[in-house]
Amino acid sequence: MTLFDSTELIDEEVENVTAELLALDPDGSRMARVFRGTFDQLYDGQRTGRYKIEQLFKTEKTHFGTLVEINLQRELKFKDGDILDFKIAGNEVDCKYSHTGAWMLPMESFDEIVLVTQADDHRSTWSAGVVRVAEQNRRTSVNRDKKTGLNALGRSRIRWVHKNAKMPPNTLLQLAPQVVDRIMSGRTGQARLNELFRSAKDKRIPRNVIATVAQQNDFMKRVRDNGGSRGALRSEGILILGGDYRIQRDLAVALGSEAPDPGELVSFEVVPADPGLGVEIDGNWWRHSKPGERATVPAPTLPRSRAKP
Repeated sequence: MTLFDSTELIDEEVENVTAELLALDPDGSRMARVFRGTFDQLYDGQRTGRYKIEQLFKTEKTHFGTLVEINLQRELKFKDGDILDFKIAGNEVDCKYSHTGAWMLPMESFDEIVLVTQADDHRSTWSAGVVRVAEQNRRTSVNRDKKTGLNALGRSRIRWVHKNAKMPPNTLLQLAPQVVDRIMSGRTGQARLNELFRSAKDKRIPRNVIATVAQQNDFMKRVRDNGGSRGALRSEGILILGGDYRIQRDLAVALGSEAPDPGELVSFEVVPADPGLGVEIDGNWWRHSKPGERATVPAPTLPRSRAKP
């Protein structure tokens, strides 16, 4: 460490670890996928129908931190540490996760560098920062397991790699509980998916949500035209656009809806438009329906030019 001023020290090793993490994931998209994937891994929605942290057993919630550690190492290719979890920029780094941001720090992390992480599925946000668990940065009290936490100074010294960054959404958590109950009460996977696309219009719907609602092995087949939600809901004027098709992503933007990323879908209602006042699809002009407006004719058939990787 080198003296910065009379009240704060610059920890060069912490700075090096932070810089390496930013180099590995400048926009945070890789870590965002890790947190999204870890939630979905524990929910196991395709088999269980679970979609929120409150539905997990206590042991599963405890296991979340271990999975985050494993999945971060797999995604970012960290080397194993000799003493702690990782070696980043040549430094030993421990990894700690907390749903609330109250990280519990064992004695072996004292005076060491820790990667502190947190995620909130309800808000679709996550954070990751680097801090040294120096004596002046940690509380003096310990619990019965000899663990402690960061004090106010320690929390202020966290070098945030990404703070309250966005992760792919959990669409079911963006809906009112009674709406989710209505969706999940369908007797078949197809009925539940149809209600999902009716009830979650103009929202990005990832594949994991479709799997959770359908609870079937061939869940994506249930979205298609032939016997799936696209065909069933076309008569209601509802389009279902896929992020795996660039032309469909562009259509979503042109029609004023959320644009799905690859692996996502978005549904919304369309109505006929005057030529030049909407978007031309399948030989006719269409526009996004207005609030309270209901479609009176079937939605058009969508183009399917596949997006480039």
